[in-house]
Amino acid sequence: MSRASLSGFPELTPQERIVEQYVLDHVRRTFELHGFAGIETRAVEPLESLLRKGETSKEVYVLGRLQDEPGAKRGRELALHFDLTVPLARYVLEHTGDVAFPFKRYQIQKSWRGERPQEGRFREFTQADIDVVGQDTLPFQYEVDVALVMCEVLAGLPIGGFTMRVNNRKLCDGAYRSMGIEDREGTLRVIDKLAKIGPDGVKAELSGLGLTPEQIDGALALASIQSRDTSFVEQVRALVGSNETLEEGLAELAAVIEGGDGEHMLADLSIARGLDYYTGTVYETTLDGREGFGAISAGGRYDSLVSDGKRTYPGVGLSLGVTRLVAALLADNTATRQVPTAVLVAVTSEESRVASRVVAGALRLRGIPAEVMPSAEKFGKQIRYADRRGIPFVWFPESGEVKDIRSGDQVAADPATWSPPEEDLWPRMVARKQG
Repeated sequence: MSRASLSGFPELTPQERIVEQYVLDHVRRTFELHGFAGIETRAVEPLESLLRKGETSKEVYVLGRLQDEPGAKRGRELALHFDLTVPLARYVLEHTGDVAFPFKRYQIQKSWRGERPQEGRFREFTQADIDVVGQDTLPFQYEVDVALVMCEVLAGLPIGGFTMRVNNRKLCDGAYRSMGIEDREGTLRVIDKLAKIGPDGVKAELSGLGLTPEQIDGALALASIQSRDTSFVEQVRALVGSNETLEEGLAELAAVIEGGDGEHMLADLSIARGLDYYTGTVYETTLDGREGFGAISAGGRYDSLVSDGKRTYPGVGLSLGVTRLVAALLADNTATRQVPTAVLVAVTSEESRVASRVVAGALRLRGIPAEVMPSAEKFGKQIRYADRRGIPFVWFPESGEVKDIRSGDQVAADPATWSPPEEDLWPRMVARKQG
């Protein structure tokens, strides 16, 4: 992925953009196949709304005018959204009369987060979210459904193996209660850093929260439990006993694992997610063998994020980091050409340009991307022009023939009936040639 002069704000070459567009088209199509409707929200939200939703204050980009009018009264501070869940919460409250509940929405937009750029981590990035929002209640089954949809999205891309790690906030809360931990939210946030700072770093931070050595060991032991099946249930009970909140979390996590795709989902009790609004199932997906690249998808259940004081709108959702995923794909993939054009229509002379335009127009009417040579040149130069841009076919209007410039084959053709092979019609994402 191209590096812009501003660190963390990527720019794409035409071929890289084709790869990104391939991903976006696949994601959108899969979401819509499952009945999710697309929306778009504004880029900015009131600053106080964003700061209420977790430890993000150092990452928010604040918006302001370069110069206010003299004596002008400052209004509400605005900031760029750092995810698409907080904007969704506002959108639901403002459009309750416009949507049907449960509201199944998808949203593909940019977000901004002022964190330190590194591999796979950007300050400006595209996200693709799915959420299901209910009115007062939301069936648990959607916590299984969104996971299955996201697994289907990822399985349809050439990214190799991936693992969706799943946990439940109720499980952790109940376990911490059994351990006598008072600052359970703080403990969750620290455990969420386990992969980044390691066990020693977690121990130091938990000690700073006032946890005893026994409580710290218990929290780390809980976080070490993983299983592809429901065997984690008895492991947790053996570690911390049982209580009502714990049992509810265990049952929900077991249902997600049992209802999963059987290949990619893993119960991982170290997954916590740092945002405060999650209340039940939480998800985090990484590429197998590239866990250090960071999560490519994450999300969870939230019961209290959306409320108007009279009604609540519980939801569950997953976010896909499109920019991060594309960065991973570009390491091994490219596009078959840098332009959409499948056919370059040659121009013999400027007097014949109209005829060339007629041919190109006839091809476009049939859905074949075509362009006309910008200047009348020798045919050798026109073929080289097409070759430099990766255009596979050159059409010669005067002879009524089309040439595959890769193989050299040239045949008579009618713009009303001829079509390129399916694999040449549009640019495709392909594996990079090795060596």
